[in-house]
Amino acid sequence: MAEYVSSKLRLNFNALFLFILAYAYASASAADSNIIKTLPGYPGTLPFKLETGYISLGENGERQLFYYFVESEGDPNKDPLLFWTMGGPGCSGFSALVYEIGPLTFDISTFNGSLPDLVYNPYSWTKFASIIFIDAPVGTGFSYINTSQVFTSSDTKSTWDHYMFLRKWLLNHPSFIKNRLYVGGHSYGGKAVPMIALEIVKGNEAGLQPRIRLKGYVTGNAPIDQVQYFNERIPYAHRVALISDEYYERAMSSCKGEYLNPDPNNYECLDVLQLIDQCTDNINLNHILLPKCTLSPPNGDEFTERRMIIENDPIDFLLMSKQEDQWCLLENHVASYVWANDPSVQEALYVRKGMIKDDWKRCNRSLLYEYDVESVLPHHQLLLDKGYEALVYSGDHDLTVPYTSTLKWIHSLNLTIEDEWRPWTVDGQVAGYTEKYKKSDLASLTFVTVKGASHVAPEYMPEQCFAMAKRWFSLFPL
Repeated sequence: MAEYVSSKLRLNFNALFLFILAYAYASASAADSNIIKTLPGYPGTLPFKLETGYISLGENGERQLFYYFVESEGDPNKDPLLFWTMGGPGCSGFSALVYEIGPLTFDISTFNGSLPDLVYNPYSWTKFASIIFIDAPVGTGFSYINTSQVFTSSDTKSTWDHYMFLRKWLLNHPSFIKNRLYVGGHSYGGKAVPMIALEIVKGNEAGLQPRIRLKGYVTGNAPIDQVQYFNERIPYAHRVALISDEYYERAMSSCKGEYLNPDPNNYECLDVLQLIDQCTDNINLNHILLPKCTLSPPNGDEFTERRMIIENDPIDFLLMSKQEDQWCLLENHVASYVWANDPSVQEALYVRKGMIKDDWKRCNRSLLYEYDVESVLPHHQLLLDKGYEALVYSGDHDLTVPYTSTLKWIHSLNLTIEDEWRPWTVDGQVAGYTEKYKKSDLASLTFVTVKGASHVAPEYMPEQCFAMAKRWFSLFPL
């Protein structure tokens, strides 16, 4: 009887503690979140619930992380909560909101350099999930640090900040604590996903509040480490006929599969890598079928320098692009720079005035960031060992992080195949291929290719990715 009373008191104390903590956080930051009903560029009232705000981190609240939250357009009480982090590092959550899986997108057809129009995205993942889009690490999007100190981040620091952000956000939104939660992201954000998920698991096991109902995670075209995905580019390039059998065989025999850091004294390897570079130099790495952007200064990294032109003067870039014979995917991103830097937009989003020292950038490449986690393969292994579900998808026309690279690390986990390789369809057409792996009765990993998609699959194939995600989150087979 005494044990029963003691147990009951502990339960009551934990419930009281959680209530007090939630009340304290909510009271302290009640003014930090705002419901947005209208936005510049969108006609009328938004047809979904949008919230923006800041979550403060650090001993003195010096790190202020900005977020966009879109409540599920289905049943927010029962639908899953998706915590979405972007790649880069340094890319804003707004990019995912308007170019990938959110309910808004720009009307590129009418964009002429002035404030762009926003239209509703019928393939938004918010039709079946509530989504938090975060600007992280500090220095990303509208997030900032309110001290004069130079802020540096890293894989481990950023992981902790994501976890602390989520705990505080849930305490400020206690009605979502009961919802099943998934962590998601693509590219380098996809590498961060298993790190964040494992931090949540550790926090739950340590009894930290609130207890987060993590069910699984989602990654898209995500690396596990730099060497692995880079070394897989040449096999993929051969598979899609970008390099000859002869070049591939010479590279395999002389370089022994090491293409990122070849032996500088291995002249046969260096020679064939130079020939391969000549074959792939004018290929768009993010989508091998799309035109490569050509308006970049000579003798440099094309993607980086062209991106810098956008960031420094997006309107000038747009005018230059129109002189080209071929459209470039990066032109679509110009609208985000114009829109997010407009004073009326920042006022509508409740961005704190004077705290963002430079112009908003879709991806801030000037962050001081340390890549201190070499591989996240052990993180995937631990999460599966502990019974979590994973959706791992790849655009199959991505040469940046080829789908073959993803398959390679999946196979290294020694999982059991539950559903063998087969096509999956949308509207009667093959949308890609899928294979499901099983670790235990609870843990599974579903691998999906999205046919014809790029490094950022939902941006290029939104309808197919919508169907993929809806089926997976609804626990239906693809």
